[in-house]
Amino acid sequence: MVLSTRLAVFFTKRAVGLSGLFAALLAFAGPALAADPQGYDVNIQSTGVGELDQALHDSSLLVTLAEKAPTGPFALVARAKGDVERLETALHAYGFYQGHIVIGIAGRKLDDPELPNVLEAMPQGSSAAVKISAELGPQYRLRRITLEGNVPEGSKIDLASGQAAIAADVLFAGTKLQSALQEQGYPLAKVDAPIAWADDDAHVLDVIFKAQAGPRAKIGMIHLDGLKTVNESFVRKALTVHTGDLYSPSKIEEARQALIATNVFSGIEVRAADHLDPDGTIAITFDMQERKMRSVALGAAYSTDLGISLSASWSHRNLFGNGEQLNLSAAGNGLGGSATKALGYNLSAQYIEPMFLQNDQVLEFDLGAVKQNLDAYDQTAITAGAYVRRKFSKLWTGSAGLTAMQERISQEGVTRDYQLVAVPITATYDSTGLTDPLLDPTHGLRAALSATPTHAFGKPSSNFIILQAAGSTYFDLSDFGISDPGRSVLALRGLVASVQGASQFGLPPDQRLYAGGSGTVRGYDYQSIGPQFPNGKPIGGLSAEAATVEFRQRLFEDFGAVAFVDAGQASDVSAPFTGTVRVGAGVGVRYYTPIGPLRVDVAVPLNRAPRGAAFGIYIGLGQAF
Repeated sequence: MVLSTRLAVFFTKRAVGLSGLFAALLAFAGPALAADPQGYDVNIQSTGVGELDQALHDSSLLVTLAEKAPTGPFALVARAKGDVERLETALHAYGFYQGHIVIGIAGRKLDDPELPNVLEAMPQGSSAAVKISAELGPQYRLRRITLEGNVPEGSKIDLASGQAAIAADVLFAGTKLQSALQEQGYPLAKVDAPIAWADDDAHVLDVIFKAQAGPRAKIGMIHLDGLKTVNESFVRKALTVHTGDLYSPSKIEEARQALIATNVFSGIEVRAADHLDPDGTIAITFDMQERKMRSVALGAAYSTDLGISLSASWSHRNLFGNGEQLNLSAAGNGLGGSATKALGYNLSAQYIEPMFLQNDQVLEFDLGAVKQNLDAYDQTAITAGAYVRRKFSKLWTGSAGLTAMQERISQEGVTRDYQLVAVPITATYDSTGLTDPLLDPTHGLRAALSATPTHAFGKPSSNFIILQAAGSTYFDLSDFGISDPGRSVLALRGLVASVQGASQFGLPPDQRLYAGGSGTVRGYDYQSIGPQFPNGKPIGGLSAEAATVEFRQRLFEDFGAVAFVDAGQASDVSAPFTGTVRVGAGVGVRYYTPIGPLRVDVAVPLNRAPRGAAFGIYIGLGQAF
């Protein structure tokens, strides 16, 4: 028995299912309209094979249309008869080629001539019991797997004699071979649909794959379509594949991703020609859609300690045609916060030069102006910095820079001017797979290590280095069989920081370490954890640590809830883990939007400090970490 079409029929059935459905509706339109809809409940008995049970469920129109399209008794019987063929196709797809489907309605077989009358006589509003069971029979196995055609030596089909004759596995093996041939530089490689013969006595399948690798080829002309404001020279510099490279779909996809990473394209498609050029090469075309180069964003946040914050930003993603970015932002803050004394502002300008000296490296210049009126200190500052940031791999990024700050700080009635020069060095690791920090991570690890040697001019002057290690990790509980993917996530966060080389009061107040607030321990005011003056105002310390355990549960489609415990401390000595640990706990709700979750958290301190806040409320965009 030849089964070349039966191997693929399970997948094509779904494509033609809609046309079959429309035909059935037309055929039974009269009875369906003439009779009241007959409700029914479907019970598919388990086969003991989880994947097959799911395939039967997904293939059944009785299941799919039970709530969406109620129908009359005659049409219900027709729908059930159509399901027999669909469900037997699912059995065949899992190697049960002698399997049969049995469907009964209201305790009667489908071929019972009295079944429609029985359904007609049922009380209005009642539901008919539909029972579906499968007689599996033996599961066929693969016996001989043969590869025919002109292919490179060593090419093989990824199937083994004796394994279950599952249609998806057999079809995928052909697709996998074709992809492997193309990856080896054969762009026109083709693997035909497999031909299978069934030995019904031995319950086995013999399968033949016919393949043609075609000629091996290198990449020829590379065409760039869709460029308007982006310079072609910039795109060709960003490309990681070139004319003369051996054809490789994975390398071409890497090149497409590299172009997407320039941040100037909203979408890119790649097409390879369907024939070789006369010189034996194959042309490829990148079809690019440019993003809108200018954007404006507005933002708002609220917390009981820092009050209301309003922000606006303007960005240009392609200033001179080579992907240069200019970002301008302004924020006002401090309105109504328990840890603030007056309004403040934060102004910044950022310029980013991509592909600085090499493709995976950028040059960044920052200018800023800050005014803060906090319980800990009042600060007015102007900042400037330059950074070189390099991507070492998909997971690792490093940066080094030079920054300068001119600031005036008042603390406890003492005002001093400082000039600071620092050399921040940072290494970051990110395996979450997300490029936007506002998106919702469900797995992976984010970590950052930084060392910032600093010299502070002033009275007194000082040399010191700030060391910090921070990280967060996320566990999707579906990996442990507890929930559906992305619905239940356990998130952990940790921070350890220390200042070396200067005494507590030898540091400018803004360079000391603090804890408390949404970034460390919720439920406590911003910077309120750690050493304090006699009046309860924060001094700041030489070390700080914080940790969080947060459980995130998705509810319905767009809403979620969280529960969390935060803990942290700040100390007046450089050695970590030497201060008094403060603990906060709380709950929150999330509303998931296309640009990230809207966050509302409420937290209370579990070991409240004297004169400390009784609770904290935090509203913003994006998860807490």
